[in-house]
Formats: sequence, C-alpha cells, structure tokens
Amino acid sequence: MKLYRFLTGPDDSSFCHKVSAALDKGWHLFGSPSYAFDPETKTMRCGQAVVKDVEGKDYDPAMKLGDY
Repeated sequence: MKLYRFLTGPDDSSFCHKVSAALDKGWHLFGSPSYAFDPETKTMRCGQAVVKDVEGKDYDPAMKLGDY
C-alpha cells in the first residue's frame, strides 16, 4: 500500500522537526513544499507532502498514518 500525508505547521523549527521525524520513519518527500500566509493568525505556514510504501498491509481509512 502507498500512504500519503500532508504535513503542516508554523514557519519555525517545529515544522522542520516534524518533516525530519517523518523522513526518519521512512517517509519520502513528494513534490515541492508550500509556504503561505495565514491571515487569521498573521503568521506564515509551511506544508510538505510525504509518501511511504508499506508492504503486507491494506489501506484502512481508520488507520493513523503517523504510526507507519
């Protein structure tokens, strides 16, 4: 099964740590990162898609993707 996640967070080191943790668990970057202004909080937000192939499992909408 191929899994997809879109990680988001504030434009600070916590976002970089979130992406680094996903890469350390075997996820791979997918596409370019995004960067946008959030007018509600008046801050910049980051986003990055990641994908991962998991053998021997079938996709289930109830699964917590961050556990893989």
